[in-house]
Formats: sequence, C-alpha cells, structure tokens
Amino acid sequence: MSPQNVETLINLLMLLGLLAALGVWWAHKHGGKRGRIAERARMAAATHRFDGLALDDEDEETSRRERILRRLARIGDKIPFFDGKYRLKLQKDMVRSGYRSNMAVSILLAVKFFCGLACAAGTVMLGSHIPVLGAYPAGRGIAMLMVFVVGMIVPEYIVAIKASYRRRAMASCLPDALDLLVICTNAGNSLGVSIRRVADELTTICPPLSDEFSLAADELKLSGDSTRALNNLAERIDLPSIRALISTLNQSMRYGTPITQALRTLSRTERLAHIVSLEEKAAKLAPKMVVPMLLFILPAIIAIAAGPAVIQLLAFIAGDGK
Repeated sequence: MSPQNVETLINLLMLLGLLAALGVWWAHKHGGKRGRIAERARMAAATHRFDGLALDDEDEETSRRERILRRLARIGDKIPFFDGKYRLKLQKDMVRSGYRSNMAVSILLAVKFFCGLACAAGTVMLGSHIPVLGAYPAGRGIAMLMVFVVGMIVPEYIVAIKASYRRRAMASCLPDALDLLVICTNAGNSLGVSIRRVADELTTICPPLSDEFSLAADELKLSGDSTRALNNLAERIDLPSIRALISTLNQSMRYGTPITQALRTLSRTERLAHIVSLEEKAAKLAPKMVVPMLLFILPAIIAIAAGPAVIQLLAFIAGDGK
C-alpha cells in the first residue's frame, strides 16, 4: 500500500474509534436501572412535546426551518452524554439568552454534538499538517479528542456571550424603564398594568427588556402570584439592579409601603449608577487611545513633519553636497 492509502486508512480508523468510544459511552449510560429510567423519562417527555407540536401545526404548513429544528431537537433528546442537572443549567442559560422554546436545550445539545464531530473529522483529515503531532498517529488521535471536546464547548460559549450582550443592553435601558414605571404608578395604575405599559413603551427602545416585562405582566395577570412572577423576572434577567428592583417591590407589597416612593428612590439610584458607569468609561477612553495613536496617527505626523527635510537631505547626499 502507498503511504497516502495508509494515512487515509489511519484517519478512517481514528474516526471509527471515536464513534466506537461514543457508542460505548452510550451503552454505559443506558446500562443499569438508573440509566433505563432516565432514558424512558427523557423519551416520554420528548414524545409528549413533539406530539403536542404536531397537533398544533397540523392545520398549517410546516416550514423547512421548523422541520430542521425538530429533527435537531429529537437528536438532542437522544444524546445520553448530558445528565439532567447539566440540562437544567443549559435551560437557564438559554432562557437568559432569550430562547424560551421547549426545544431550545435539545437543539443546543444536538448542535454541540455535531460541532464536536465536525471539528474532530476536520482534525483527522488535516491531521498530517499539524506541526510535531501530525507525524504520529497517536498524536493525531489525541488532537482529535481535544478538538472534539473544544468543538462541543464552543456553542455553549456563544450562547453565554449572547446572554452577556443581552444583559448589558437591558442594564443600559433599566433607568429609563424605572422612570416610566414611576410615572405609571403615580398615575394610579396597578403593578401589572404599569409593567405592561412600560413593556409597550420599550418595544422599540430595548426589545429584550420589553420582552421580559411583557412576560412578567402576563404571569402577573394569569397566576396572580406577584412574588413568584417577580422572582421569575429576576431569575431570567440575572442583573443585580433587577434583583434590587424585585426586592424593593416585594418588600413594598409585603409591608404595605408606597410602591411609588420606593420606585422613585431606586430609579434615582440606578440613574446615578448609570452616570457613574458612563463617567468611568469616559475616563478609560484616554489610556485606550494611546496605542492606536502611536500605531496609526504618530507615524503619519512624523512623515508629514520630517518628510520634506528627509527628501532634501537625500537630494543633497545624491548631489555630492553640491
């Protein structure tokens, strides 16, 4: 056999070894009473969820995107590498990123798995070009496993980054939302009506915060349990300022103190904190501008200021001092 055929055979054996290891892991998870019970519970939940979706959508044409998402969700439900505790953690992260669908966690797990496989396959196919490790099959196998793990972590980090940007956008608009809430409560509206009104006003200014306030208003209207609805709002947004707002509202409702005065005080505090944050960013701007100025502005200034003198000096040297 030629060396190229041998290398191709080794790559295929590595991929088969990875799939075999995944199969052994799957069999281990399905072995024993605990594994079978967990699998039956997971499959029952998935069947119930997808049956409900089929009944809801049987009167309308299912789009291609929805079919792909459902297939990914089915695959994610059948992946046994992630336990219930990890799935609950992912569910919280997805909710904080704005994905509240009951298929969101399963889709993320399927994407993580396929991303890891794609990265591992790419590493195996291009493994011979890896410095030092590429010359050894064992080194390519280790690199394949490492890239597989990294590929499974990347989608979760992308979700975390999106959740961070979303929280940052809501934190910047929270002082305005508190001012609107103070105005609505001063007008005599109840807490649920005030939150709904603020959500409607923030639709174009801050859609994430408007979405969260709309959901909180719906929970207040349907359940009637204001404490639980407000705590759910704090859990979804996960900001210290929101937790302070929810704590203030809960204490006002518990002890009968005026909500308007508490909201006005909190609004003033958040506005001051926002101004301090902007001043801090402005103070950090000058040191951050030093490096761009040295790299891009200073060379141009030097060229403009010293360029004519350098040209005259070169012409003088070329003319032998004449």
